[in-house]
Amino acid sequence: MPWKPHVPPTPASPEASPPRPASPADSLAAAAADEDASRPPWARRALWAEHDRRGARWLHRAAANPAVVLLLVLVSRLGDGMLWYSVMVLLPFLGGPGGWTCAIQMGLVGLINLVLYLSLKRCIARERPFMSCPDIRACARALDQFSFPSGHTLHAVAFSMVIANTYPVLAPLLWGFTALVALSRVVLGLHYPSDVLAGAGIGALIAAIALSVI
Repeated sequence: MPWKPHVPPTPASPEASPPRPASPADSLAAAAADEDASRPPWARRALWAEHDRRGARWLHRAAANPAVVLLLVLVSRLGDGMLWYSVMVLLPFLGGPGGWTCAIQMGLVGLINLVLYLSLKRCIARERPFMSCPDIRACARALDQFSFPSGHTLHAVAFSMVIANTYPVLAPLLWGFTALVALSRVVLGLHYPSDVLAGAGIGALIAAIALSVI
């Protein structure tokens, strides 16, 4: 009888496992996504605005502490421009070899930022939180009527990027101060969180462009 090689039997293919039943959390998430997609654009904008107001109210609760208000008012006043203009003037004399270049970069960034954010404020004309939310009060003086974007945050982010590019050792101090400026604008009732985020994004973009050109 001729020899035949032993061929092991082919294992049966496993049956496809049944699909996992959707959990309540999955069902709720899917329903929320469907509901959000079905909303008209004006309804989505209204929902976003309501979330923005809730964030402003939540952060504004810190203003109940007088010590917090005192600290953030001081930070906000420095962010008005006094600190940055002083640095710009002193850099050519005290900033070493890169002082002049850094001062020129700051001047260019500051000029572009000023024109851009004033134009945006006038076009969008968004009221400040203390004007449209009865439970939010102004804990500091507003420099103008409109809210979007936050000019303080825009300048703080842009100038911090420019200075830190020339003097990296100052980066922790600069970014700590910038974070306090951004926080102060919402806690003091002068801006919504989205104003601050937009200001930070615009400031970072303008500074990045200026640093790549000069």
